[in-house]
Amino acid sequence: DSTDDHTLLWLLNHIRLGIPELIVQVRHHRHTRVYAFFLTATYESLLRGADELGLRKPVKAEFGGGTRGFSCEEDFIYENIDNELGFFSSQERQSIIRYWLENLRAKQGESLHNIHFLEGQPIIPELAARGVIQQLFPLHEQRILKRLMKSWVQAVCEAQPLDDICDYFGVKIAMYFAWLGFYTSAMVYPAVFGSILYTFTDSDQTSQDISCVVFAIFNVIWATLFLEEWKRRGAEFAYKWGTLDTPAESLEEPRPQFRGTKRISPVTSAEEFYYPPWKRLLFQSLVSLPVCLACLIIVFLLMLGCFQLQELVLSIQELPRVLRFLPKIILAVIVTACDELYKKVALWLNDMG
Repeated sequence: DSTDDHTLLWLLNHIRLGIPELIVQVRHHRHTRVYAFFLTATYESLLRGADELGLRKPVKAEFGGGTRGFSCEEDFIYENIDNELGFFSSQERQSIIRYWLENLRAKQGESLHNIHFLEGQPIIPELAARGVIQQLFPLHEQRILKRLMKSWVQAVCEAQPLDDICDYFGVKIAMYFAWLGFYTSAMVYPAVFGSILYTFTDSDQTSQDISCVVFAIFNVIWATLFLEEWKRRGAEFAYKWGTLDTPAESLEEPRPQFRGTKRISPVTSAEEFYYPPWKRLLFQSLVSLPVCLACLIIVFLLMLGCFQLQELVLSIQELPRVLRFLPKIILAVIVTACDELYKKVALWLNDMG
């Protein structure tokens, strides 16, 4: 609500000129007085975005089947390509738009008020980190949510609609629930075996010891088979959802607060920001380590002081009963205050390091 018109117009022009594929609507919320940019794109633009992103899509059986990175030049080989509403899932459309936003780059010497961008630096993540952009999020689709509510949340003793979950919430959320369902189902075996073993075990110590050994051996075998089966199942889901060949996190963009000099990466041969390791080690040795040690010493001394105060209070019999709780109250206040203070110190050390 405190954003000035110059910032709004600056950001709006950069989005419209830098990402011509996007359709932008500016709205002002009447009650919160917050400005919002509503972003969408045409089907043709999304196809070009899928090509840029290398989004993996299913290929028709006559062209070999399986999945392949999308290409606009060979769009006819992909299944369901003529269905504008069904070709991209909700999560895929949003991934393409987010990809465009995060790749909106600053030019040399570009600035907004007191924010000075480095050449080639992503603009949107930096503005989000500086608080100019308050939130960046996809809007819910009530039609799909209602369908998921019936087939997933309200369903009893039915398989999870993992493909629908993946289409709407993305691969990470779907993989989590796939793991949760697999783990819950796998726990049936040790539960049943343990119950049977407990039922037929006699009350004498020898029988109980034998049962413990048998159950331990069973758990070792079960855990091994469980992990191997999940590796296979997880790889199936990753291949099915097109994330088996995703690049490592080390190849992702650095966080917006990262500063350094530009260089050609010896690994990827692409431009990157580089910060010398010796400078980082110097900061850790001369700043991070002393600050962390000082924080630990302060906490220890304050805690020790509260304990001494507690002993002093308990030694004075004439004090009212209420005052005996005073050291504990002081300790609780100190812990809360230190937690807030150290959180800020930790964020500062993280940004500087």
